[in-house]
Amino acid sequence: MLDVAKGFFRQQFYLRWPRMGRLARVTAYFAGVDLLLLVAWCVSLLAKPGGSPSLMGWVRFLAYVTGLLAAVLGLRWVRRKLMWRLRNRLIVTYVFIGVIPVILLLTIGVITAYLFAWQFATYVASSDSRTEIATLGALNNRVAVELAERLARGGTPGEILLHQVSGREPAYPGSEITAWYRGKAFTLRPTVNPAAPPHNGVKQVRAFALDDGRILLRVADTVPAGKDNLVLISSVPVDERLLGKVGAQLGEVSISMFASNASRQDKNQKKSPQIVIGEETLEVRGDAATDTPATIKAGKLPPPANRFDREITGGTLLEVLDWKTGKNRTALLAVVTRPSLLYDRLFRTVGKSATFIVVVLVVIVILFGVIELLALFIGVRLTRTVTRSVAALYRGTQHVNQGDFSHRIEILSEDQLAALESSFNSMTASLEKLIQEQKEKQRLENELVIAQEVQAQLFPRQSAEIPALELHGICRPARTVSGDYYDFLPLEADKVALAVGDVSGKGISAALLMATIHSAVRAYSLEASVKPALTASVAGGNTGYHGSTLAYANGDFSPAALISLLNRQLYRSTPSEKYATLFFSIYDGHGRTLSYCNAGHLAPLVLRGDGSSTRLDMGGTVVGLFDDMPYEETQVTLVAGDIFLAFSDGITEPENDFGEFGEQRLMELVRENRQLPLARISDLVMSAVLDWIGGGEQPDDMTLVLARPR
Repeated sequence: MLDVAKGFFRQQFYLRWPRMGRLARVTAYFAGVDLLLLVAWCVSLLAKPGGSPSLMGWVRFLAYVTGLLAAVLGLRWVRRKLMWRLRNRLIVTYVFIGVIPVILLLTIGVITAYLFAWQFATYVASSDSRTEIATLGALNNRVAVELAERLARGGTPGEILLHQVSGREPAYPGSEITAWYRGKAFTLRPTVNPAAPPHNGVKQVRAFALDDGRILLRVADTVPAGKDNLVLISSVPVDERLLGKVGAQLGEVSISMFASNASRQDKNQKKSPQIVIGEETLEVRGDAATDTPATIKAGKLPPPANRFDREITGGTLLEVLDWKTGKNRTALLAVVTRPSLLYDRLFRTVGKSATFIVVVLVVIVILFGVIELLALFIGVRLTRTVTRSVAALYRGTQHVNQGDFSHRIEILSEDQLAALESSFNSMTASLEKLIQEQKEKQRLENELVIAQEVQAQLFPRQSAEIPALELHGICRPARTVSGDYYDFLPLEADKVALAVGDVSGKGISAALLMATIHSAVRAYSLEASVKPALTASVAGGNTGYHGSTLAYANGDFSPAALISLLNRQLYRSTPSEKYATLFFSIYDGHGRTLSYCNAGHLAPLVLRGDGSSTRLDMGGTVVGLFDDMPYEETQVTLVAGDIFLAFSDGITEPENDFGEFGEQRLMELVRENRQLPLARISDLVMSAVLDWIGGGEQPDDMTLVLARPR
């Protein structure tokens, strides 16, 4: 049993741990540490009741962190697993594009409606309050003007006069009126303490006021009365009756004062302030220590008219004048109402048209809902169409991945996805054809590799050198096989034949013609080295040959005769458009002479030790193009310090932005390095030509043959 548990733990932990991501490992670390701390806290419970509070704090913190990391891992897993299918991605896309915006719009609409209802309710309550203050102010101003007129006519100021004036006007029940004239206060009722005049000599006041721990609607007017001024102050306590009048048919209305800084500093004082009115002592409701009245409420919230008739709570800030200090304080005017109450208040004057408006709004909402459902249905159908095509394409790629290029997708529609499926079918057909072509190409490349290996065996080795002459040759094909030709043929101990040629064209056909020339030159050379002289005709130093037999002079066979025979053979055995250039020479080590015939090849050079050069251009036209052509030969003498240089057009004709590489640049490069080994000179020349070409493709086969007398 223990071995089974160990195996399970090893499989679940050790084998999966390296494959877990960094975030998963960090989450596992946090979870492990949190578990250890939880065990430590449980142990601490045994030591003392309640355990260690610090340990529990760390346990909770690590639990929160682990939960957050686990949530992130869960989101990653959902994205990786559920979002792999295109159908799920499209559904999520439609949700984000179609559903979530609608939900957001509905949410914004609900929030906007709530804020509008909030603002409308508070606007109605504050507007009614301002209306009450304005009405009280108009009444107070009328009383003040009439009282000032009587005082100006010489009346005796007194409480009786104030009663006579105010009794003629309708007043608020419970209102308090105070008149200040020549520094004396006159009140409407003896039980009311006189209100002090406004601070800083303000002529007119219309505001909520806080005085003696009460919230009041207070207005004050200063009017001239003869030579003096009369100040008339009217106050109406803000109570349930007044708030009920202000917030009629709105629901519950309340006013609450915010405590001032001075009130907060005297928070620990418990004694309530008292107001003396006549002989009666009254205690003010509210927080006596802070001079902040208690919240005043009025009205009642009716039951909801329907299930959507939810409660709406809103409020606005009111400025309340502290009458004693002359500074403004802040109060909260709060309204708790319902949409049905606001609707009745808003459409009270509309009449029967309100029902029509509601019906229109409901119809619009239903219409929008139907359109949204229809759009969602169409989106799901389109999603199924897209995912079907994508699934078919995925299955097709699986067949292609397994090498089944004959698989074709069934096309059921005529849209862009159908065109994509048709393109996939065309692609698989093209791939199937391409695979066959690739196999054929691979077969040809294998044959070319074999041909390259065979051709490499045709080029000479350094064993062809003789004691009197140092030789080196190199050929760099432009393609797999080359149409260039060079060969060293040892004839006797002190004689060697040098052949350099260039076949027209490139590739396999040129390589085959090059092999033909190679075998023919070798055959003729072998024949000449083992048979006696057949024909000899000597005319000075130059000899012309037209026949088909090898000609000899002084026991040596003629290069011109060999080229003449080769020309006739190629002319008769190759197509008319095939030909080759050929330079053939024989070097005699005893006399240090080089007998040669040049059949249309680029003239080799003999770079002398004194800096001069000799072009070896004696001969005739190319071989294989015309029948029975005459060829001439001559000879030059090579001395120590001279270098023989033969090359193909792939060396001198490559171009770049500065022109061709050129024969002159080749000669200068060889002269500068003439003391180096011939192999090193060949490497330098090849590198210089390749650098001249740059990153471009090698245009032609490059062949270079060097010889230096010892």
